[in-house]
Amino acid sequence: MKIYVVSIFPGMFESVFTETIIKRAQEKNKVEIEMVNIRDFAHDKHKTTDDYPYGGGAGMVMKPEPVFEAMDYVFSKDKDVYTILFTPQAKVFNQKKAVELSKKKSIAMICGRYEGFDERIRTLADEEISIGRFILSGGEIAAMVVVDSVVRLLPGVLGNEESLKEETFENSLIEYPQYTRPEVFRKMRVPDILLSGNHNQIKKWRKQKAIEKTFKIGVEDG
Repeated sequence: MKIYVVSIFPGMFESVFTETIIKRAQEKNKVEIEMVNIRDFAHDKHKTTDDYPYGGGAGMVMKPEPVFEAMDYVFSKDKDVYTILFTPQAKVFNQKKAVELSKKKSIAMICGRYEGFDERIRTLADEEISIGRFILSGGEIAAMVVVDSVVRLLPGVLGNEESLKEETFENSLIEYPQYTRPEVFRKMRVPDILLSGNHNQIKKWRKQKAIEKTFKIGVEDG
């Protein structure tokens, strides 16, 4: 997979993309990530990427010209790239969408900033994505979330592919409780069923606990 991240703050991604699973995925040539700095496509001496909004109002708005030119660069390298724009106004990202995106050959992610972006920038995107009903300073953190959730799904990235099959939100259920050694810790014991060696009963217990946790989260979320 090839991922283009289009942002005015590419430095924010350095530590995230050079550690753990994303680092290993790049080393294994499972994914290639290219940072595209929007400021490189601003033509004034100050590399301006924002301006005051027409009609007045608080804050600054991301200008269309440098974003369009940054995407012109991306499209010149990959005319079929699937383009995402991050905005809190969009449908909320979930595991189903992560799986869907993991099947794309290439993805471009546009990270907004300031009070918002010029509405014409929306025409660049195949899809708009939000990571929750809250406001961030920009789309960079949202891009990190999506990249991490998508890259780990690529074949050959995780050491144990079987772990993907039992993760939270697979089959629409929260993952069941997990335990490891020691058997007793600060008077808290591992459930006896997990020590029984009866794999059929363990499977049933795990499914029941997953259902209970899913129901509890559903009630708490309303």
